[in-house]
Amino acid sequence: MYLAQEIIRKKRNGKALSAEEIAFFVHGITDRSISDGQIAALGMAIYFNDMTMDERVALTLAMRDSGQVLQWDHLQLPGPVLDKHSTGGVGDCTSLMLGPMIAACGGYVPMISGRGLGHTGGTLDKLDAIPGYQTEPDSQRFCQAVKQAGVAIIGQTGDLVPADKRFYAIRDTTATVESIALISASILSKKLACSLDALVMDVKVGSGAFMPTMAQSKALAQSIVTVANGGGTRTSALLTDMNQVLASCAGNGLEVAEAVRFLTGEQRSPRLYEVTMSLCSELLQLGGLASSDADARARLQQVLDNGQAAERFGKMVALLGGPKDFIEHYQHYLPQATVVKPVFAADNHHGRMVQAMDTRQLGMAVVTLGGGRRQVGDGLDYRVGLSEICTLGQQLLPEQPLAMIHAASEAQWQEAAAMVRAAVQLGDTSPALHVEVYDCIRTTGNPVENR
Repeated sequence: MYLAQEIIRKKRNGKALSAEEIAFFVHGITDRSISDGQIAALGMAIYFNDMTMDERVALTLAMRDSGQVLQWDHLQLPGPVLDKHSTGGVGDCTSLMLGPMIAACGGYVPMISGRGLGHTGGTLDKLDAIPGYQTEPDSQRFCQAVKQAGVAIIGQTGDLVPADKRFYAIRDTTATVESIALISASILSKKLACSLDALVMDVKVGSGAFMPTMAQSKALAQSIVTVANGGGTRTSALLTDMNQVLASCAGNGLEVAEAVRFLTGEQRSPRLYEVTMSLCSELLQLGGLASSDADARARLQQVLDNGQAAERFGKMVALLGGPKDFIEHYQHYLPQATVVKPVFAADNHHGRMVQAMDTRQLGMAVVTLGGGRRQVGDGLDYRVGLSEICTLGQQLLPEQPLAMIHAASEAQWQEAAAMVRAAVQLGDTSPALHVEVYDCIRTTGNPVENR
């Protein structure tokens, strides 16, 4: 028998917890015999004192086993079970395209996603903008969607990793999100509960990332690859740039609309395209569905061009309760903001270039508008956000705004406008441009260059 406060004390004092102590605490999170305050205290102790790799594996497996572990044998799927996860960014809607693209190439993607954390948007929050879409279906409906559409993006239902669902929400409001140990366990407990054949991880680097330095991002990527491969799931991690907004917009409904336009070919932001294709390529190779990067990219481009990827997205939406004609009429179904106006730089910016972007600040502007949560349980306004966001190196003409702000009121527009102006730095010289994909970690050794 263990005492929660003694486990907290031990970690507070910098000592390693045993697998049994971790399992006891996780069980208490699940059955609610351990309080929110005690969970927050352990989270803070871990944040400051970290965990060994053995502790991280123990925490991951204990949280995985806190609920149902999905099995796919009964569905007799003719392809590998694959998934992707991102550490979170601003304007990062890659999951909405990746899932259908992988499905159209022969993979099966049971994606367990999360809500927004801090300044970053959550995939589930984006999908909640679609009328009728069930982000928490029962297991039978989830499995049916995976088999028929090849992809289903949902949240942690009550019987899937319940310990992480509670821990995740408390971390968001107690400033313990940016712990490599806790991020690794949170991500991988959900992924390992899906009995995956392979996983690709998108670890963000830059001003909009949870881990803003390259060193921290590499440490997180290495942790995830080590723990996941140790748990029997083939896993790679790509380090991708988040020094500017990834898509051309940020905000729940706005990002869903951009994802649909991406899949149908109506609009493909170059940076969003490169990151999405790189992640998809790595995953197809890990899953044995492509022999090389060139082979993978050719297959992916084909399913984009022939409409099969868009068709998979539409089928997923319909199977999970959304409109059957969502792809064709997405603008009719997605809510529109009351106030939509451009925000311009405060001074005369004629001919000046976008030199730097505080991407985190832009994410917080979306939160301020009501598109993210200030505390657990906050409702979201799916209409609001930023669109037509400027890009690094762009030369702004007098009539070109920093972004379009979609707001519920003039007062909210004014508050967000001040934040956008403060977040974008203009100058007279070209900035050093960032690559989209820095490198890829495929083993527990040193990173290697991306293929």
